[in-house]
Amino acid sequence: MATPTASDISSVLDSPANKAQEAHHIAFFHSIPWCSSLLNSTPNLIISQSVSRIIRPSGCEEDALISQTLNSPDAIPAYITFYSPPPIPTDYVNEVKSLIALGPKVNGWEGICHGGIVMTLLDEVMGQIFAVNKDSGPMGSKMPVLTGYLNTAFKRPVRTGTKERPAVVLVVAKLTKVEGRKHFCEGVVYGDEEGRNELARAEALFVQLREPKL
Repeated sequence: MATPTASDISSVLDSPANKAQEAHHIAFFHSIPWCSSLLNSTPNLIISQSVSRIIRPSGCEEDALISQTLNSPDAIPAYITFYSPPPIPTDYVNEVKSLIALGPKVNGWEGICHGGIVMTLLDEVMGQIFAVNKDSGPMGSKMPVLTGYLNTAFKRPVRTGTKERPAVVLVVAKLTKVEGRKHFCEGVVYGDEEGRNELARAEALFVQLREPKL
């Protein structure tokens, strides 16, 4: 099977299937009062389907964990990212937030999200900082950014829901410091009581790969 080209991927990003999936996810969260209030609380908020959730062309396995494996009605049926654009377009977007729906297929104990999945959510949303900033330009290089470490503290159980009524968590990721190719981030998972309780927290280092030598 041929590897998808950049033009193949670009055409799929704007496909009706992706547009429909994005609209469905946004509508799902707007149907939940506290989520809708959050999405309407800030003017000029940019709301979209997470980059890693986008349906890829056949043969492309990038972001397969989020876009395929966990993309089901009883695992993570809905996932959006939102942020405020910086006053100066070339500045970093320092904070990205996500709403994520959790069904029973991400359980460890019954009704409780597996700890490894909680860490995945933190890593995933902190990673969206780099997807957003690559799109807007401040990252400079287009080289991949990989996780160097992810130190996680679990505060309370992260509850899951049912296939018919998944639980929702709010994940907030912040870029705290940049040192050359090193990017330091913090992430927090909020849930229960309309997203008011801190459930897990992480500090992470992300390292951007070097440009290849010619």
